[in-house]
Amino acid sequence: MAGASLLVLLDDIATVLDDVAVMTKIAAKKTAGVLGDDLALNAQQVSGVRAERELPVVWGVAKGSFLNKVILVPAALAISAFAPWAVIPLLMVGGLYLCFEGVEKLAHTWLHGAEEVAADHAAELAAVADEAVDLVAFEAEKIKGAIRTDFVLSAEIIVIALGTVADKPLATQFAVLAGIGVIMTVGVYGLVAAIVKMDDAGVWLLGKENGGARALGRVLLAAAPKLMKLLAVVGTAAMFLVGGGILTHGLPPVHHAFAHWAELAGMAAPVAGLALDLVFGVACGAVALAAVKFFTMFKARGGDAREK
Repeated sequence: MAGASLLVLLDDIATVLDDVAVMTKIAAKKTAGVLGDDLALNAQQVSGVRAERELPVVWGVAKGSFLNKVILVPAALAISAFAPWAVIPLLMVGGLYLCFEGVEKLAHTWLHGAEEVAADHAAELAAVADEAVDLVAFEAEKIKGAIRTDFVLSAEIIVIALGTVADKPLATQFAVLAGIGVIMTVGVYGLVAAIVKMDDAGVWLLGKENGGARALGRVLLAAAPKLMKLLAVVGTAAMFLVGGGILTHGLPPVHHAFAHWAELAGMAAPVAGLALDLVFGVACGAVALAAVKFFTMFKARGGDAREK
């Protein structure tokens, strides 16, 4: 009987693992879009440090991302079980934060001008190149910003994955969410590490005797800065696409209106839907930035009045 019970237990475990594997694949497909945004945003945010510090910075962000998942997976399961009504509002807060961050970045360029932004960037690069400068605080700020953005994107990934296993047992839900968290984190930051080290790989290949290797090295060196510039644009757009998408899905009237308008575009409906999410994200981010600026100004005036 003991042997039979063990076989039954093993069969149950195998069944659960098979179920987890299937659900994890489904969840991974549904979260693939957010994965692309996560990749673009984080590759952009961890750029701009010394070559020898790039991988340590990426590793620092990856550790923070794992910690985000350790917090988010149990939190998502608990909220889903005891306060399912809170999932959408919490996601919308995160979406609004992404839109706010994106508009703040655009506003900095508009308010200060491209030349001043370029000068700031040049000063940042000079500081990175200066051996006498202690870059601990600089790196810590880079890591902190990337982890903060990762938290919002990770929350969306976890919630989307949770939606695919909402009717499954708790053990299956936990296994799928944990599996998605590990796969996404390893995948994203493995690719981020590869992207930020493209130029180093190009330099290494240029030192080879093989003509093909040297040609590939030249291609990588030429492509690396262009890719980082592209990721800067894609990363900002991703903030609005992800944030705007979260906000529109959390507001049924807006979501239905956008879906109807997108259908009018016919074959281009998916692109039209994304464009509407992006525009809505920019608008919400602008409102959020204006509110923050107004509150900051009001608080500063209140402080000045008290001092007088």
